Amino acid sequence: MIIKFFELKKISLKKNNFFLFYGKNDGLKKSAIDELIKNDQKVSTYDEKEIIENRNEFLEDCFTKSLFDEEKKIIIKRATDKIQKILEEIHSKKLKDTTIIVNSDSLEKKSKLRTFFEKDENLICVPFYPDNFETLLRLANNIVRDKKITISHENINIIVNKCNGDRENLINEFKKIEYFSKNGKKLTLENISKLTNIIENYSISELIDNCLAKNQKKIISILNENNFNKEDCIIITRTFLNKSKKILALSKNYEENKNIDLTISSAKPPIFWKEKEITKQQIYKWSSKNIKKLIYKLTELELLVKKDLNNSINLVVDFILELVSSKTNN
Repeated sequence: MIIKFFELKKISLKKNNFFLFYGKNDGLKKSAIDELIKNDQKVSTYDEKEIIENRNEFLEDCFTKSLFDEEKKIIIKRATDKIQKILEEIHSKKLKDTTIIVNSDSLEKKSKLRTFFEKDENLICVPFYPDNFETLLRLANNIVRDKKITISHENINIIVNKCNGDRENLINEFKKIEYFSKNGKKLTLENISKLTNIIENYSISELIDNCLAKNQKKIISILNENNFNKEDCIIITRTFLNKSKKILALSKNYEENKNIDLTISSAKPPIFWKEKEITKQQIYKWSSKNIKKLIYKLTELELLVKKDLNNSINLVVDFILELVSSKTNN
C-alpha cells in the first residue's frame, strides 16, 4: 500500500508494522524512521549484504522474541530486490509486536521489492523524493524563527541552494550556525562560508558536477583545495553514479527533442536554477551511449574502492584525472 510520508502519523503499529522507505531524501527518511522507533535503544540494524550472508541468523532474530521485550524493531539498510524473497518469508509469518523498516535508495517501478510492498494492503510503501527549494526554504525559515537566529534572507537562500535538495544537510548546517550565533557573533557571509564549509570550499557534489562537465582546471583546483579521506571516496563513487544516471536520463531526452531548454525545464525532479548551466554543459559533453559506458566504469571503480579501501584515494583521483583529460565523449 502506497502512502505519503506525512500520512505515517495515522498508521498504527498494531495493524501495520512492515515498512519500505525508498528514495533519495535521506534526511526526510531519517526523520520518519526516528518517529517510528521513538528513540528506542533496542533497535536491531542490518545491512542487506549482512542479511544475505547470514540469512539464518537474521531470520532467527526476527522470529525469536525475548521475554523481557514488549516489542522488537528492526531496520534494514541499503535494501534491493535481492532481499525480496527473505522479506516475503518474514511477512508470511505475520509477526506481532515486531516493526520492520526497510530502507532503500531509488527503486524503479519494475522493482520486485517495490511491487511487493505496493500491492499488499498490509504493507506500507513510502516514496521519499528530494525536497524542492520552496520546501527547504520554509524549513530554514522555521529553524531561524524557532532558534531565534539573526540572519539575512540572502544568506538563508545561499545555504538552501547549496544543500542539494537534502534537508539533513540543511539541518546540520543550521546547527553550526546556531552554536556560532549563541556567542553573539555576527553572521556575515564570510563567517557563514567558513562555518558551514558549503560556500567557499568545494563539496563532493561540486567535484562530480565539474567532472561530468569536464572542467579540468576547476577539478584540479578542487582536488588541491580538499583533503578527501577513505570514507569520502565511497561517497564520491556513489554520488558519481547517481549523478551519471540522472545525466543519462537527460541525455536521452535531449537526443529525442533536440531542445536543451526543454530538456532542462521538463526534468524530474526539477533542476535548481543555479545548477542549470552546468547541467547543460554535462548534457552537451555526454551522449547516452557514452554515459552508459561511464556508469559501467564507475560500478567497477566502486568495487575496487570497497576491496582496496587503503588505496581508494589513489584509485578515485586517478580515475577523475583520466576522465577529465580524455577527449569529449560525444
